[in-house]
Amino acid sequence: MTATTQAPSSFGGHLPARDPGASPRWVRGVYIANLVVQSGIILTGAIVRITGSGLGCPTWPECVEGSLVPTSAQMESWHKYVEFGNRLLTFVLAIAAIAAVVAALVDRRRRRRVGLPPRRILTVLAFIPLIGTAVQAVLGGITVLTGLNPFTVSAHFLVSIALVAVCVALVVRSGESGDRPLTYLVPRPLRYLTWALVLATLAVVVLGVITTGSGPHSGDLNVSVRFNLDLRTIAWLHADSVLLFMGLTIGLLVAARVAHAPSALTRRTLVLLAIALVQGVIGYTQYFTGLPELLVTIHVFGAIAVWVAVLFLPPTLRTRGLETL
Repeated sequence: MTATTQAPSSFGGHLPARDPGASPRWVRGVYIANLVVQSGIILTGAIVRITGSGLGCPTWPECVEGSLVPTSAQMESWHKYVEFGNRLLTFVLAIAAIAAVVAALVDRRRRRRVGLPPRRILTVLAFIPLIGTAVQAVLGGITVLTGLNPFTVSAHFLVSIALVAVCVALVVRSGESGDRPLTYLVPRPLRYLTWALVLATLAVVVLGVITTGSGPHSGDLNVSVRFNLDLRTIAWLHADSVLLFMGLTIGLLVAARVAHAPSALTRRTLVLLAIALVQGVIGYTQYFTGLPELLVTIHVFGAIAVWVAVLFLPPTLRTRGLETL
């Protein structure tokens, strides 16, 4: 029994969006928009931190006592506009998240109307960005009210990358024709290697957050509290995790060729490797040049790109919902 082959979509689905089992193109567009904005808020949050604008609005939910928006009487100069702009993006996230829920419910109704089996996983995944956005808003307020405590700042970031992972899953699963049957296209060791790479990437991201939390960019010029860790030591650990990541990436490329894995796995791993090599050059450059703001910002963007790229690898290992011969 072998699964029929179909042309893979750009974001991980194994059938084109016109397949009745997959979500319509406009629905997937809404899900892709959620992935973009959830990734974008990480970058803008990093810009807030790197420019020292974390307390540009020194209270929450108001920007300053008695006003939801910045005022001319504030002492925070232009920093208030940077922080307030980042807060406004929360509304963009909320709109996108609500749109995802609406799209999922409309798609669910369409499936019922044409006699297709329900796909509850899509509805569940669609609700998570909305819930996560609410959690992020509260967590952001706690971060401000605790004076940019590095633990809450880091938690803010980690919740964001979890939401990015959910959005990737939503994009991928909506492009598939169904949930069953699940057919693996590669041997089990290759699947384990791929997921080991995903976990290694997560370790790289987490250690990167800790490294930033131990460095000079606290988020505000008047805040000095950081993780009580030696920056050089934690930076070395972060670099070691990157070496593990690179080794697993190269190993996956070799294993994919030996196992005659789907070409999509090889292509996406090559893209991941290219992004990682650029990211590594930027990382070492920023470390040896004193962590300049621009390079740190670019490095954060690279970290987001690496995380998204690695999450699109596992879907190439299997098919879902394809008819069997």
